[in-house]
Amino acid sequence: MASSKVPEGLRYTVEHEWVRDEGDGVWSIGITDYAQDQLGDITFAELPAVGTAIERGQTFGVVESVKTFSDLYAPLSGEVVAVNDAVVEDPASLNEDPYDNGWLIRVRISAADDVSSLLDAAAYSAHLDSVS
Repeated sequence: MASSKVPEGLRYTVEHEWVRDEGDGVWSIGITDYAQDQLGDITFAELPAVGTAIERGQTFGVVESVKTFSDLYAPLSGEVVAVNDAVVEDPASLNEDPYDNGWLIRVRISAADDVSSLLDAAAYSAHLDSVS
């Protein structure tokens, strides 16, 4: 699946979420380029409120497209400290820029070892090759 962008420096899940270290124990979470491509035109995003506790492996929101909907699975446990209101107001922006402006939530993580269990860019690219 060479056409999907997989930036270095992020960590990934097999469910096609990414995380980025923002410093001070805060991590941004979003969906990958592959995920937005598979969904098609994204029309709706439901995200948790600031202050919500999320648990690794559990759903924390939903994105919907003209084709289908997809649950969002938390790659890390912690407390939501920011929500990207721009994505809620304009969900189609996820199709254009899923990594930089398309972050969904920022979480102050409660277990730093959660990060080490996530895939690096090379491992996620290999995973994409195995699902295509």
